[in-house]
Amino acid sequence: MLTKNVLKVIYGVGMAGLLLSCASEKTEVKPNIVVIYLDDLGYGDVGAYGATELQTPNMDKLAEGGVRFTNGYASSATCTPSRYALLTGTYPWRNKDAKILPGTAPLLIKTNQLTLPKILKEQGYHTGIVGKWHLGLGEGHVDWNQRVSPGPNEVGFDYSYIMAATQDRVPTVYIQNGNVAGLDPADPIEVSYKENFEGEPTAIDHPEMLKMNWNDGHNNSIVNGIPRIGYMKGGKSAHWVDEDMADHFLEKAKAYVKDHKNEPFFLYYAMQQPHVPRTPHPRFVGKSGLGPRGDVIMEADWCIGEFLKTLEEEALLENTLIVFSSDNGPVLDDGYDDYAVEKLGKHTPWGPLRGGKYSLFEAGTRVPFVTYWKGKIEPKVSDAMVCQMDLLSSLAKFTGSELSTQDSEQLLDVFMGKSENGRAKLIIEAAGRTALHQGDWLMIPPYDGPAVSVNVNIELGNSKEYQLYNLKEDIGQQNNLAKSNPEKLEEMVKVFKEIRGENYK
Repeated sequence: MLTKNVLKVIYGVGMAGLLLSCASEKTEVKPNIVVIYLDDLGYGDVGAYGATELQTPNMDKLAEGGVRFTNGYASSATCTPSRYALLTGTYPWRNKDAKILPGTAPLLIKTNQLTLPKILKEQGYHTGIVGKWHLGLGEGHVDWNQRVSPGPNEVGFDYSYIMAATQDRVPTVYIQNGNVAGLDPADPIEVSYKENFEGEPTAIDHPEMLKMNWNDGHNNSIVNGIPRIGYMKGGKSAHWVDEDMADHFLEKAKAYVKDHKNEPFFLYYAMQQPHVPRTPHPRFVGKSGLGPRGDVIMEADWCIGEFLKTLEEEALLENTLIVFSSDNGPVLDDGYDDYAVEKLGKHTPWGPLRGGKYSLFEAGTRVPFVTYWKGKIEPKVSDAMVCQMDLLSSLAKFTGSELSTQDSEQLLDVFMGKSENGRAKLIIEAAGRTALHQGDWLMIPPYDGPAVSVNVNIELGNSKEYQLYNLKEDIGQQNNLAKSNPEKLEEMVKVFKEIRGENYK
């Protein structure tokens, strides 16, 4: 017969085991997911991708501690289409409206459309976006003085703190969960992309008000001494301060992490750098020696470092999968006189690639692309071809969902560094024009239009003849093999038309 003391010991051991079991279950929390998405950051702008004239220690930390993809692609060479593909897992050319949008454009994503944040919400994640949106808001006639809807919150985000479009476009205000932050009802906002409001100064009429000179169309309303695209009146208490924007979005991103550290979360941290206008905080002015463009890249790198510190301080870094990338390739002179060309020196934002933003050549869509998970992903360099569009299906699988789309490929093992079997083929897009990647090859069909954009001095990839490049042997795309390798060209054109159809122009 068991004595009372023996029973106490058995009971104590049993309870301890139960508590350990509960504690073990409690620690098995779903991993958090963070997408850090930069704006116009080029393949050669990051130290880990070959930059020698610009210091990016925190971007390098991610790249050197995770999977650094050498063949990682945005779906498009411009911002709105890439963001659309990232969040919907759908080729942007399937939606005729997926192009660079004005600040007054209606919501591009349908509210009943499958999106990455919707999938993650279904899997128990709290979902948030902080930063640049540029996917349209409302239904075409926005009253900025009321709650603006539909928007991010209607396509899967529980929390949103955004700018509507870009830093160089009106409205120049932050929007939190559909409402303009800090708006004074006595000073309502009016926005137009067609005509100015009576009595409102523009860059053309009042150049003396400018602290940054414009070129190529950035000459409408003036906010904080910076000329913008589009016209705006009112809402002065809600206007952002450009030099504080990086700090502002960083604080919101850090606050989101702290507010949701006790539940699995997905944060889309969409940074504005190095898009124009390049307005580094005074702490970073002159730090790069490359002018404002270099300064804001260093600023962005610092922000990433501070964000990583927050994850570490909250004991979340080892339970957070981080994806780092850019929406398209680099551009230097893009609407403002900020000496990006004059102060470039030996820096090559495009790296070994040809072209840049707006281009069908490689530098338009091949971008820095890294997956990082401390202690879970083994550091490596991967040559597998991946696209941001594939994150939808892959992160769905990562969180236990089988949902997917027609265009998004499930490449979770590739993103986790366990496989080199990436995409076999990919259609890339630039301003409505498309081309085909297949294996080591790129085929660009003939397109009308200038070979070089005069405004930004970037080769666009347009030619009256087919172009065919072996990227493994000729990453700089100097040798067009279309005439010397007609069999490969015929094969590529056939595959391209199977995907795009005959009427692809």
